[in-house]
Amino acid sequence: MNKFNKEFWTKRYQDNEAGWDLGTISTPLKEYIDQLTDKNLRILIPGAGNAHEAEYLFHKGFTDVTVIDISELPLQNIQERLPNFPKENLILADFFEHQSSYDLIIEQTFFCALDRSLREQYVAKMQDLLKPKGKLVGLLFTDPIDTDLPPFGAKQEEYINLFNSGFEFKTFEESVNSIKPRMGRELFINFVKK
Repeated sequence: MNKFNKEFWTKRYQDNEAGWDLGTISTPLKEYIDQLTDKNLRILIPGAGNAHEAEYLFHKGFTDVTVIDISELPLQNIQERLPNFPKENLILADFFEHQSSYDLIIEQTFFCALDRSLREQYVAKMQDLLKPKGKLVGLLFTDPIDTDLPPFGAKQEEYINLFNSGFEFKTFEESVNSIKPRMGRELFINFVKK
């Protein structure tokens, strides 16, 4: 059973214990989004939390951004910050039960929040949700993995073993523009569905 469930995350948000929430979009994702030209891309942000990435995309004019989270609190926060954000694109659900297809999925502290037993299922679900040649883009932590609570990182070799069969690695490298506390602790990924 996954102990990091709806109740776990709702309590974390209530207690303001989502310590990796920067309060804004991370620099690597901001710079990636800034070079995108197709504002009609179907974009998913899973396990989005307060979804600063969705807010940034919305302000940049992207028209089809979907946010999914298992807890209602961050979705309410997004609605309060962005009253014009389409309500139907704020989905309260378990990511693994979501059905749709996307051009781009943004990974920002979702993988690291999942129980480690779900990693292979995560990769399979990403492949399922992406259109042919769709992209999984974002940041993965390389922090130690022997902890009891998220965020959970992994070594580069583990990420390679997990993603290699289903994705082409367009970019897989230490992030050069992370915020100072995360410098040397994040990998920037741009994976293309095979």
